[in-house]
Amino acid sequence: MYKRKLFFIIAVVTTALLCSALSGQAASIKDRMLARIPAINALKDKGAVGENNKGFLEFRTSDKSEQKLVAEENKDRKSVYGAIAKNQQVDIVLVGQRRAKQISAKGSKGHWFQKPDGTWYKK
Repeated sequence: MYKRKLFFIIAVVTTALLCSALSGQAASIKDRMLARIPAINALKDKGAVGENNKGFLEFRTSDKSEQKLVAEENKDRKSVYGAIAKNQQVDIVLVGQRRAKQISAKGSKGHWFQKPDGTWYKK
């Protein structure tokens, strides 16, 4: 009986610590993504990047001077999409495609977006 209670307590504490760590990780991803918005919008305004039909940023020009920024944003988006996919028990690709539709619907005039068929358009 004592071992069973001890195991239960350890399991609860471990779960609480794991949830706390994941919550902290989600907050840091959100903070990083929010901090990048001005730089990403500047790239979109120049036409250097667009939003592809998979929910990720994609270069539209040969100027890839901000490659690290775009890679970091896409990495964080992939993490977010993965968490959503796991929560909803769907494929991560579907989550990205759904997000791409939302992004293009709310996107700013003058920015580039990719249609589901792969063609690009400027809003």
